[in-house]
Amino acid sequence: MEYVLLALTLFAFMSIIFIRGMLQNRQDKKIFEKNLRVKYGEYPQKEYKAEQFQSISHYFTNHLSSNQIDDITWNDLDMDRIFMLMNHTHSSAGEEYLYYKLRTPETNLNDLKKLEDLIVFFQNNEEERVSLQLLFAKLGKTGKFSLFDYLEYLTDLGHRSNTKQIILNLLYIPSLLLIFLSPLLGIFLFIVLMCMNMITYFRDKKEIEPYITSFMYIMRLLEAVDQLKSIKISELEEDKKALLERRVTLNQFKRNSYLAMAGGNGSGGNPLEIIMDYLRMTLHLDIMKFNSMLGEVNKHLDDIDYMVGRMGYIETAIAIGAFRQSLSYYCVPTFDDKMKMQEIYHPLIHNPVANSLEVNQGILLTGSNASGKSTFLKTIAINAVLAQTIHTCTAKSFESRIQRILSSMSLRDDLENGESYYIVEIKALKRILDQIEKEGLPVLCFVDEVLRGTNTVERIAASTQILKSLSSNKVFCFAATHDIELTHLLEDTYTNYHFTEEIDQGDILFNYKLLEGRATTRNAIKLLGMIGYESNIIDQATNMATQFVETGIWKL
Repeated sequence: MEYVLLALTLFAFMSIIFIRGMLQNRQDKKIFEKNLRVKYGEYPQKEYKAEQFQSISHYFTNHLSSNQIDDITWNDLDMDRIFMLMNHTHSSAGEEYLYYKLRTPETNLNDLKKLEDLIVFFQNNEEERVSLQLLFAKLGKTGKFSLFDYLEYLTDLGHRSNTKQIILNLLYIPSLLLIFLSPLLGIFLFIVLMCMNMITYFRDKKEIEPYITSFMYIMRLLEAVDQLKSIKISELEEDKKALLERRVTLNQFKRNSYLAMAGGNGSGGNPLEIIMDYLRMTLHLDIMKFNSMLGEVNKHLDDIDYMVGRMGYIETAIAIGAFRQSLSYYCVPTFDDKMKMQEIYHPLIHNPVANSLEVNQGILLTGSNASGKSTFLKTIAINAVLAQTIHTCTAKSFESRIQRILSSMSLRDDLENGESYYIVEIKALKRILDQIEKEGLPVLCFVDEVLRGTNTVERIAASTQILKSLSSNKVFCFAATHDIELTHLLEDTYTNYHFTEEIDQGDILFNYKLLEGRATTRNAIKLLGMIGYESNIIDQATNMATQFVETGIWKL
């Protein structure tokens, strides 16, 4: 009786733990779903490490094409932070596709229209959006590595034959038959075969285990596509049809996949699974299934790639809608042959100052230190990228042409390759000039402080000629400079704009408002005084500068 009571107590205790876990899981799901509704558009609170961006970028690096945003421009514009601002995704497919989307400006207006329709649908239909977000959360992440890393590792395995396992398993038949003729010999041979299979099993199992993760994600991907079928969204009918066509090609991959996915750890004490574990060890069932699944993956890599891309595209549209919701205001861009923007602002700046601009040629931007020149250039450049990628701009209106976007702004010495700042800079500028010479879309480029890495005389001479080369019909160039001389030399090909400052009781105030014409003030020496430089340095520097402006001669 005591044993029965003890068994009932243990059963009740385990049941309570199980029920409590099930209720907690259900509660967590309710909270998650509630957050999807009430926190739609909130800034995503996610931590990122350098290796994570390496993983996130691998869909992009596996789908390189012309006109994409190159590394220099991406880093100049701090696009990693822009990506973080809008990464409202819950799956690796969505996260990697969003990164790819931000680096792949669209050239087809019909494709932008299709994306816009999907974004607006998710903005206006909460139930369908939440249903899909739950689906993507279930699809989840691949962990430390990208799915494309895993697929690459799988292809490195090459073809794995089941011939060895089949031969070893067939040898069980004569050993079993031999038991009836010579029991001891038959049993001995059977045990020897079992031992051989177990020894080779653990060796082979260790070799394939790291690759099971990719199979598990592919399985979740197939399940997500299956579930997508039941969600009725007219804007997705074409995508659903294409996804299901690709999904069918992986039926053989999924069939009996549990043989490869489970086992090897005692399965929590489940008697049936323990028996299955021994069958796997003695018959290599999971290794044989892994080999056949590997063959299916290698045959259908294009189908897997397509499903990852399309599912990622759908979640990216949801993320863009959430990003729009997070903004003070935004607009859908229009495309024409001119550039016109109203109340444009930088999406990373808290309480930004908005500006408006309309130009039909390049602009030359001058102004005092810290007055806002670089930030304004980046504001336009970022919005030009967003216009052609996520069809969303941080402005009241934004109009531009479809174009290739490049920059040369936040450059550094390349110590690893032993290149000075000047060498790095002229290479960055040369790549823009090379792009202009190529056939294709017009170029939109941004240059901050042209040739700052060399002396004044040569800088002005070379900068003039480079900027003239960037002023044809095939290119809009937005350039910032401290060299007022350039505003005179290039006034026929560039429109002059500037930023300025106000002096109030010895303090320098910036309003960050764009003004027409060239800058007429300087503040570099004043800034020295503001942060505590001695007055004799300030006074002597001021006298030297004033004298040079008046006479053109430097004197100590």
